Amino acid sequence: MIAAARYSWQGLWAAIRYEAAFRQELMLAVVLVPAALWLGQNAGQVIVLIGSLVIVLIVELINSAIEAVADAISLEHNLLIGRAKDLGSASVMLSLLLALAVWVALLVNRWYPIL
Repeated sequence: MIAAARYSWQGLWAAIRYEAAFRQELMLAVVLVPAALWLGQNAGQVIVLIGSLVIVLIVELINSAIEAVADAISLEHNLLIGRAKDLGSASVMLSLLLALAVWVALLVNRWYPIL
């Protein structure tokens, strides 16, 4: 378990060091987590807000892993490798849209409560 934890930390630090998109999303999370603590009206809402940000980070890590493996296999143009990278990118986009929808819904609910 200690070795597994060490490998996990190495992966996280590699993402921070080498992946610009991960760093950008991490900085967004650093700013939005305190906002979630203020915006959420109960523990459940805070968890949903922060959870939506964590999902974005998780999906970005998976996308980065796909891209690293694809680049290790070949740097030449390959339709399947290109498709894999595009699919990974699409998953990040969908996770960002989900996070946006969660945040907008809770922001609207905060100022315009629905019954």
